[in-house]
Amino acid sequence: MPILTVKGLPAAAILKREGVAVWDECPAGLRPLRVLFLNLMPQKEQTELDILRSLAHAAPPVEVTPVKIAGQTYKTTPMEHMQAFYTDIETLMGGTFDGLVVTGAPVEHLPFEHVRYWPQLCTIMDWARTHVRSTLYICWGAQAALYHHYGIPKYALSEKMFGIFPQRVLRPLPLFDGMARPFAMPNSRHTEVRVADFPAGADVVPVAVSDESGMGVAVGAGGREIYVAGHLEYEPATLEREYLRDVAKGLPIALPRHYYRGDDPAQGIDYSWQQACATFYANWVERYVAPQPAPPSA
Repeated sequence: MPILTVKGLPAAAILKREGVAVWDECPAGLRPLRVLFLNLMPQKEQTELDILRSLAHAAPPVEVTPVKIAGQTYKTTPMEHMQAFYTDIETLMGGTFDGLVVTGAPVEHLPFEHVRYWPQLCTIMDWARTHVRSTLYICWGAQAALYHHYGIPKYALSEKMFGIFPQRVLRPLPLFDGMARPFAMPNSRHTEVRVADFPAGADVVPVAVSDESGMGVAVGAGGREIYVAGHLEYEPATLEREYLRDVAKGLPIALPRHYYRGDDPAQGIDYSWQQACATFYANWVERYVAPQPAPPSA
């Protein structure tokens, strides 16, 4: 369904060529769902495309506003791009929004408190609890929010969690309606949070886990916060690009697991998470971001 975003965003032009309805302006009389997109990933244009493409699977029109933390500089994305298409989130925090997406970030090796924008991010996460209907935290973003809100630590892994891993659904939530059981999800990370560290009696619970990759999805605050350890939004070739990049740099890296057909690159990529991505994002938008009808009175 239609996506609205800032005029001229390169990802919007790509989606239009793919047949996605992308609007520069909303038709009169229509109120789209307003979703902020805090993009902390290094390759911002690729992440823009991934997130917009994923959100386009939802039925209601979604207005996506890319936002950044004020005062930050960027090594891998031109400042001209950031200034043209991103808004300082601080200027929007006087209002309320339907949704917020917070991506991962390439800072896993740092303690959270050593990340240069950690104080600002904590302020944003606290603000979202009272001003956003539902926030989707992805990969490092999920680890950061779980640590900030619940004190759940992250742990360094002995080797990169890298591949496509089946996720067992623990609770039949609307988030998983229409999804395969188990469902496939890409992971690419050097750290993890552990199910055993979720505090008993807290309002956050793991709802999907993997025997190989651990905690997969958690839900907190009655659906106001969704924590995803992996990257359902990844396009098919992303893990291959990461693998070839690390090989070229001489970094220790194994082939992504369960990614190539027969675990053989010559046989091509098995896009096994495509349906899971489309359905998960549609469910999040339609069942958590969109206002829900009040239950009938007794």
